[in-house]
Amino acid sequence: MPVLLLEAAGAESEQLARAAAASGHHVHAVTDATTLATYSRELRQLLSSRLVTDFSRPDQALKDVTGYGRRIGAKALLTANEYLTDLAARACAALDLPGNDPERAAAARNKALMAATFDAGHVATPRTTIVTDLRELRSAAGAVGFPCVVKPADGAGSAGVTVATSPEALEPAWHAAGQAKAMYGMPRDERVLVQEHVSGREYSVESVTQHGVTTHLCITRKHTTSGIHRVELGHALPASLPAAAERALLDQADRAIVAVGVRNSATHTELVLGPDGRCTVLEIGARLGAGYIGVLIQHALGIDPWRALWDIALGHPATLTPARSAYATVRFLTAPHAGRLVAVTGLPEVTTTIPAVRVRAAAGIDVGPATSNRGRLGHVIVTGRDPRTVDDQADQILRQITVTVDPGSWT
Repeated sequence: MPVLLLEAAGAESEQLARAAAASGHHVHAVTDATTLATYSRELRQLLSSRLVTDFSRPDQALKDVTGYGRRIGAKALLTANEYLTDLAARACAALDLPGNDPERAAAARNKALMAATFDAGHVATPRTTIVTDLRELRSAAGAVGFPCVVKPADGAGSAGVTVATSPEALEPAWHAAGQAKAMYGMPRDERVLVQEHVSGREYSVESVTQHGVTTHLCITRKHTTSGIHRVELGHALPASLPAAAERALLDQADRAIVAVGVRNSATHTELVLGPDGRCTVLEIGARLGAGYIGVLIQHALGIDPWRALWDIALGHPATLTPARSAYATVRFLTAPHAGRLVAVTGLPEVTTTIPAVRVRAAAGIDVGPATSNRGRLGHVIVTGRDPRTVDDQADQILRQITVTVDPGSWT
């Protein structure tokens, strides 16, 4: 059975390709020429064919994808790529395949549209102002107060996001937001968001929606940096929370999912739970959570999210009932300072409770302190039955790992 995967590169996308191929589907990947050159031999062998298009021309890419989909008789279309969720919704609509509302799909991608859509949908969100230049930024920040969050309208992975703590921080924050690049050379929305900074603990809700009915798989606790750049250093799930807090998080996730027109896909809703129990939605993605959240779901809950997503895309009933009651966490490795990576030492052996250990950065490359999720150098996954034991083991592993960086070679 032919299926279309909008981008096969990336950890989550490769998992989708493997799951489809393992189910006997003929996987046709859609990518651009530059990214296709990075496909590994193993990934290419999973694919029946590839369509090369130019994602920087969205209308032409839509024509290419829908034309190709009709030629091969595609029975499903999926993406795990943040930048392609809007295109996926429009292509699904054109091909009469299960997907999300094409008229609202851009609101799950563009943060400016998202803020307006959340407001209309009565989603609890930070007070937000959209600005187009530095003068407007200063005025908006003065009204919102410090600290405030400055972010690009169409960024992803925390790229270009700054917590500004004073008026002097606004100009660097403006430039950081402007330097955040979209994938594939896509057209950028040059607008910038200024948001009130919401204090509290950060979580995400991992959900799957089929025919407009949402199943929440779990709540994920997030480990983030506390500086001006809020980079995710780890995820742990399922989070155990008081009943009232869990209800508040899931209620706001439901509102966000409906607001952006999700009908048939995974969603990853990022939220803050304040000390007073109030819940605020930061943003939503119409895709499975990145950062190995899907892998954690497999280890902790025994749910295969990749197969479930293909079932939804094919219009088949998805299996979403947990088959396991465990706990899993991923911790990411980062550089202590700027320079040239010398070595990563002290890594643990892979075991039943440490199923994944990976360093993706090669010795000799220039690295710097992570200012976005793309700055992570590798990861370790730890699983087990008891959350405290798993978290303690993960913390101990991180203490044993040394990332050696030569600062003198920084260019």
